[in-house]
Amino acid sequence: MNPTEYDDINRLLADLLNRMRQTLGHKLVGLYLYGSLVWGDFDSDISDIDLLALTEGDLDLEEFGRLDKMHRAFLQDYPRWDDRLEIAYYSVRGLQTFKTARSPIAVISPGEPFNLKDAGYDWLINWYVVQEKGRKLYGPDFKTLIVPVSQQEFVAWVKAQVEEWREYVVHTRASRPYQAYTILTMCRALRAVETGEQVSKKAAARWAQARFPEKAGIIQKALDWREDYRNQAVEPETTYPEAVNFVEFAADFIKNK
Repeated sequence: MNPTEYDDINRLLADLLNRMRQTLGHKLVGLYLYGSLVWGDFDSDISDIDLLALTEGDLDLEEFGRLDKMHRAFLQDYPRWDDRLEIAYYSVRGLQTFKTARSPIAVISPGEPFNLKDAGYDWLINWYVVQEKGRKLYGPDFKTLIVPVSQQEFVAWVKAQVEEWREYVVHTRASRPYQAYTILTMCRALRAVETGEQVSKKAAARWAQARFPEKAGIIQKALDWREDYRNQAVEPETTYPEAVNFVEFAADFIKNK
């Protein structure tokens, strides 16, 4: 299995898949890679690994516990990837009904321990990206499992999500890396609304700098802040207004499209 251009990542993915299969057995239906490892711009120092694991039926508490134990052991063996894995375990039934119903989902992601929650239409962007650009590591073709998501549905949901950022941006006040994430997410939204395509954060940033030259400076700052995420000697309160202003700019532009 060589799904990426990085030998170390390929070995990691093969090991992780093997552990998933040992833990879940035949309940694991498929595993799909998406994000920067698929569409480019992967940065081995800061990028996450994004995976969707599909299961036959919802996870029960015993299965969740075994997966939690597996992930803890996996990250002990791969400490470099601690807090840099974005993995969702979701049932095939959930994938086929998410537009009209919510279903349990188990998620491990940066800043969030492995936990159970529920997912519905709010996960449409994730599933659209896997549908359009995901790479199969195990199991059937993803498009044979999902109820199709149209480009129009994707763009409409991007617009709705951007509007919510007007209020949600307050949560970035204490974190400059989160402010960078917010600005780059807005760049992706602008690109998606204008072109109908979801691309990497870096590609979206470069596109937005050319499309909105008056905002090129703050976008470059966001790219720099993203790479400088380990720097603790910063005062996020001083940069927070720039994040708010960019969210308002993006939301206003998209609202008037």
